[in-house]
Amino acid sequence: MVETDDGERSIVALVGATGGAGTTRTGIELAATLARDGRTVAVVDAAFATQGLSEYVSGRIAPDVTALVTDDPNEPIPSATVELSDARSPLDDEAQRSFGSVELLPAYAPFERLARAKTPAAAELFEELVEEAADAFDHAIVDVPPVASNQAIAAVTVADTVVAVTPADDHGTDALVRLRDRLADLDIPVDAAVAVGGDPRSVEPSTADSQTVDLSLPETDPSPCDAPSCLEDDRYGEALVELAESTFGVTLSIEFEATGVRDRVAAALTDRVGSNATVGSNATDSS
Repeated sequence: MVETDDGERSIVALVGATGGAGTTRTGIELAATLARDGRTVAVVDAAFATQGLSEYVSGRIAPDVTALVTDDPNEPIPSATVELSDARSPLDDEAQRSFGSVELLPAYAPFERLARAKTPAAAELFEELVEEAADAFDHAIVDVPPVASNQAIAAVTVADTVVAVTPADDHGTDALVRLRDRLADLDIPVDAAVAVGGDPRSVEPSTADSQTVDLSLPETDPSPCDAPSCLEDDRYGEALVELAESTFGVTLSIEFEATGVRDRVAAALTDRVGSNATVGSNATDSS
């Protein structure tokens, strides 16, 4: 993993071990977490088929990432990206002033251009595009589908750090094994594995690779209109900070309010028996 605080280029590929793992949302949240520390971040879409990153864009998408590797290869990255909408709204005035930026480069194209964007020649241009994004921004994050296409191979090849994203269940565990095997065929290691929907406090160490950083993210609302959740949900935000620091090799200056024992117990009771549970309440009827 690279130390970006020394000014080195940093590219992280978030690779879905299976479809629907939460890779795109994790990329958005990771970018917002880095921007919360004043950094500029580009999120580049390699999932040409699903085009999920486009759902986080409220404005016009033109040119999209597939155009940049086919019809418009000379278009500069900063002029093609679209800002993540409302990324600062939950923050106070001071935090908003120090917020960096999150710029998205999604796929949003007709089938004919999608086909051309998946060729080996386009994949070479995709590598150059990701490198350009890393030069233009403090960080570049690539949203990568399960590795089975030329642009996905290009993404993991050019990345400094490869992070596998899996569901926090048995299916995710099996998918991670398959992804490791596929990347091993390319001589590319998995630097970190993130289980989405798990408990960050109870992550089991990986037995497949002692060098892998094992992390977990709690559940969050999957709807794009509710992103980024890391700005409002401290538990989720803390897990994202750990992910950012582990994968980019940086230290983020993000503070969270301390939660007291009473608050933690109240939250646990609420989860177990409903919102009417209170700590220290008298359960007997006084009438």
